[in-house]
Amino acid sequence: MKIGPVQIGTYRDRRGRTKDAAVCTTDGCGWSSDYSSSTAAQLAARTHRCRVS
Repeated sequence: MKIGPVQIGTYRDRRGRTKDAAVCTTDGCGWSSDYSSSTAAQLAARTHRCRVS
């Protein structure tokens, strides 16, 4: 799923738990974060304000 410049994906961590990640795809931003639910990742994606112009 993609919301603005932020892409959301699902993965399994080392312990086999399902996690969601939100990553800004803008060059030079470097923002990313892991979440335990897709709802939290979507909220972070909607509220992320990229500082790269």
